[in-house]
Amino acid sequence: MRRPIAAVLVAGALLTGCGGEEKASVLDEETLVAGVRPDLPGIGVRRPDGTFEGLDVDVSRYLAERMGKKVRFVPALARDREDLLQKGDVDMVLTYWLEPAWAQRLSFAGPYLLSYQDILIRDGQKDVENVRDLAGRKICDVDGSGAADAVIVERQVPAVPIAARSYDECMTMLKDGRIDAVTTNDTILAGLKTRQGEGFRLLNSRFGERGTGIAIRKGDPDGCEAINRAITLMYQDGTMPKLMRKWFGTSGLDLTGIEVPQFNGCL
Repeated sequence: MRRPIAAVLVAGALLTGCGGEEKASVLDEETLVAGVRPDLPGIGVRRPDGTFEGLDVDVSRYLAERMGKKVRFVPALARDREDLLQKGDVDMVLTYWLEPAWAQRLSFAGPYLLSYQDILIRDGQKDVENVRDLAGRKICDVDGSGAADAVIVERQVPAVPIAARSYDECMTMLKDGRIDAVTTNDTILAGLKTRQGEGFRLLNSRFGERGTGIAIRKGDPDGCEAINRAITLMYQDGTMPKLMRKWFGTSGLDLTGIEVPQFNGCL
């Protein structure tokens, strides 16, 4: 159980919420609790011993060190992550698309990564080469991810969403033919392909640029700005390109032109 923390900002000002309740800032924590995905190879995976590995783990460690803090990790599946933040069980959640609907309820630092939505299919499939080819085809719809809606609603491509609880379930369904494609962030797909090895193909069709941000609770602009400063340093000192090569260098993902993203304002 996370202890309630009074929000004493660096400047010494208090942030107050409705009814005068004090809001917590990530700056007040000695140890940041980072929610990371436990089910995304290359992004975040929980090992059998309970520890975590992946890009988001390395990024969290770097940011915490730059902010003079320790960090520990808890699993944050797509369907659970907002609830974890709102309850105060975590201080930040990584791999969060910067969507207007979510920004009404949460604040976002970053983005710390610019990626694109892409498509993963079975090797040998010749009838899917871009997002328009998903019309009438079954695509995986992971609970809480929003990736299927990005195809069906945003792109107006009438694909058929097939519900899944995780990307592991998506890969099982893709392998046995129950679905025709998995579509989401190219980095997520690259990690899945790297783990699975042969038998799958990443299309590199790259549609719908996505800013991947770090979600924190509303009402913490100073904490948000501190994270953004640490993200900037992560690019300037060459750490982010090294981490991208570490986790996705053998996946075929285009890793050229990795530059610090343009930040959204901290609200």
